[in-house]
Amino acid sequence: MNFDFGNIQTTEFGTGRDDGDEHAFHCVDVNGDVQTALLEMAQTTWEEMQHENTEPPQYDPAEKHASKEHMILPLNNELAVRMHALHTAQNLDNDQDALNDMDDVFCYFARFTDNQGRHLTALRRATQFKGILRSRGRLMRMVDDSLQIIEDEIFKLDSDFDLLIDDENIHILRPSGFEFAGKLQDAILAAVGGNVASLQEELPFVAFAPIKEYASTHPRAARYLASIRSQQEVARIDLAHLTEACRATGVQISEDNDTISVDEQNIMGFLEVLDRRRYEVRLVPEEPEQYRAPSRQRIKR
Repeated sequence: MNFDFGNIQTTEFGTGRDDGDEHAFHCVDVNGDVQTALLEMAQTTWEEMQHENTEPPQYDPAEKHASKEHMILPLNNELAVRMHALHTAQNLDNDQDALNDMDDVFCYFARFTDNQGRHLTALRRATQFKGILRSRGRLMRMVDDSLQIIEDEIFKLDSDFDLLIDDENIHILRPSGFEFAGKLQDAILAAVGGNVASLQEELPFVAFAPIKEYASTHPRAARYLASIRSQQEVARIDLAHLTEACRATGVQISEDNDTISVDEQNIMGFLEVLDRRRYEVRLVPEEPEQYRAPSRQRIKR
């Protein structure tokens, strides 16, 4: 983590609100006690991340992740656009009315600056934060030796954040929180063109035009493209081995002048092959078995 938790110079608190198709972030003034609580949350989050994994893998948009799993994503990655914008934003609007309509609030965040000018942004999806507010009228406190209903609006902070952002990486603790706050599906669909262009250069023997058209409206296909592009081994794939892998796993392709084409019914299967999610097992003589992997992790030898 490129940040010093022990030397904090400034602390900001704010909320993210849904404004139509966009996410808008606003700051809200808080006192010293709340600032201390936010820092403690951030420290707890980092400790949990270290407990989960001290060498986190890079976030893979095509994987099925656990509810809590420590991963990282470079802040300059195209899937990190919204979180990058929040982390680097200067002079966010200060809006003390940002909590008036909690139905529009989807997250809350804290931004810290250490004594070396480095920044840390911590974000949490607003579930418990809004839940306590909706419970007002049923909360009580002891006043003058008797219980009284609390009429004021009450907000409850969580014990940790979903993610932390330093000046280099997004450190993810809860993938679902990151995907929701980062509007990841929109980012993945927007990245289809760039991902296809990159893959076309590395795999010139594949006709990617119909795959691009299909993935632009199918998020799962778009996630596979993002995952495939991130793999360093893509450029080493050759035509013969790819053709054999498709044949062995039941993916129908056509070849013309050393170019592979795939019809719409086989695009997902073809992307699963490229993303190493379709495989064949031969344990029974003369009875090969084909499987699809919902998640995969390379075995180190």
